[in-house]
Amino acid sequence: MTPWLKTAASVLCAAMLATTTAGDVTGGLPRSDGFVARIDLTGAIGPAAAEYVDASLRHAARDGATAVVLQLDTPGGLSDSMRQIIASILASRRPVIGYVAPGGARAASAGTYILYACAIAAMAPGTHLGAATPVSLGGSGTLPSPAASSPGAPSAATDAESNKVINDAVASIRSLAQLNGRNADWAAQSVQGAATLTADEAVQKHVVDLVAADLPTLFARLEGRRVHVDGQEVLLHLSNLPVRSYEPNWRTHLLGLITHPTIAYLLLLAGIYGLVLEAFHPGVVLPGVAGAICLLVGLYALQLMPVNYAGLALMLLGVGLVLAEALVPSVGAIGIGGVVAFVIGSIMLFDAGVPGYAVNLGMIAGIALGGVVVLVILLRLVARTRRVRTFNGDEQMLLATGELTQPLDAAGDGWARIGGEQWRVHGDASMPAGSRIRVVGRDGLLLRITRA
Repeated sequence: MTPWLKTAASVLCAAMLATTTAGDVTGGLPRSDGFVARIDLTGAIGPAAAEYVDASLRHAARDGATAVVLQLDTPGGLSDSMRQIIASILASRRPVIGYVAPGGARAASAGTYILYACAIAAMAPGTHLGAATPVSLGGSGTLPSPAASSPGAPSAATDAESNKVINDAVASIRSLAQLNGRNADWAAQSVQGAATLTADEAVQKHVVDLVAADLPTLFARLEGRRVHVDGQEVLLHLSNLPVRSYEPNWRTHLLGLITHPTIAYLLLLAGIYGLVLEAFHPGVVLPGVAGAICLLVGLYALQLMPVNYAGLALMLLGVGLVLAEALVPSVGAIGIGGVVAFVIGSIMLFDAGVPGYAVNLGMIAGIALGGVVVLVILLRLVARTRRVRTFNGDEQMLLATGELTQPLDAAGDGWARIGGEQWRVHGDASMPAGSRIRVVGRDGLLLRITRA
């Protein structure tokens, strides 16, 4: 064997040995025992947050984490994303410690459910949790509790639907409370009555396990505690263990960006107007390509969020009416209707009752104002066009003057340049070439002239 082959074989064997001894590698971090993984769940809970928590829990388990701290500061969010996070927590083979921090943070609405799902629930001083009443996806705000039904309610069907949602939410949070041995009665109150608690009150009512100012204090107070994870009892030894943070990757950041209601709204509009511009100016290409991409990305984002399809239909109707105003002027009636439909649809598009999932009203107002400005410009152009005199027809030809391009015999025909065009002309008197003439009548394509 040649020397370079021996060298290559040695390098290959060393690489295989290093891979075998190093174990699994995730995110560039080698597998190692004896650390606590930290996942920061901040802001509204949506599809990006659910994917981030699930991926981080799996990565932490593969990296050999002893436990996972899920640090919460959230106003709530989408119920589907919340359930995905809860399912990931319950499926985790590492103890998950829910920790509401730092001071001033909250675990409201969906955050309360997530905290109840954790094997250990802790809070920092100055934090609070609760107000877990589910929000109606119809955009009517929080649903009434079953006890709030009265004979004067709008309809029995509405009450029945509300009761089903409330009862399902109560059963869900009570099951999580019973699973981890916490106060199930207060959990039901947080759903039915939107009850809230401070950190100290939560400990007194056995809603959370303890209050800790920081992670080292939390780990010290949990030392030697037994928890049940995946059907097994686990003894916690977390003191002096290092903490490894798991940050969102580029995919999570991208998903979080496009599922932001305002960004999804702008993508949808950019897609529609890009395709419209391409339709009016075929061959430009760039608006059509960019519009198609924006529209597809916007539609992908919409199907991940609580969208009111009546609002989406009103938006499309509004855009269509504004375009119709440009093609079929109606003194503003169609265009004004389009702007009104667009504004109402934009407000209805997302459920404003879900925390963090509503289009910025200033953005809607700005786009609507832009539509009004375009409409006013169109109306002014239409009005100006109606005041401009016509440039063809018999009336205009009778006012036209020109110049003979060849001599004209008496009662003969010839040619003249009139308005930059060559016309066959007929006169009653002879005129030399270059004479100034005036049109006095027309017989089809033959103009009758006289000397100007």
